[in-house]
Amino acid sequence: MTVERISSPALERIIRGRIAEEATIVIKFYSNDCYLCHGLREPYEDISNQYDDVLFFAFNILDHDDLDSVFPVDGTPSICLIKTGPRLKITTLLDPEKPDETMWFTPQQIKNFIDKEKR
Repeated sequence: MTVERISSPALERIIRGRIAEEATIVIKFYSNDCYLCHGLREPYEDISNQYDDVLFFAFNILDHDDLDSVFPVDGTPSICLIKTGPRLKITTLLDPEKPDETMWFTPQQIKNFIDKEKR
């Protein structure tokens, strides 16, 4: 799959549970001035190509004036998995004990998170 940039209105529809269809969505929250976010770009795209049943998005936190009122992002990069449908479930990947110096999360940490949470 390809990573697509998601708009503020689309992000709000997802997070507020306004998507009726069941889907598994992974969103990477990033900032233009975050070197870790830039380091994570290619590995995140590689991971997206390994899952046919998951939608991958990226959201620039500067695209939403009041993001904390919609979804609390604890710094960038942040990654969350959302299961839409009748029973909305949102899970955020916890910060690693020993962050990778170039991209914060390792690809394996992200894949483990997705595999665990998408069940």
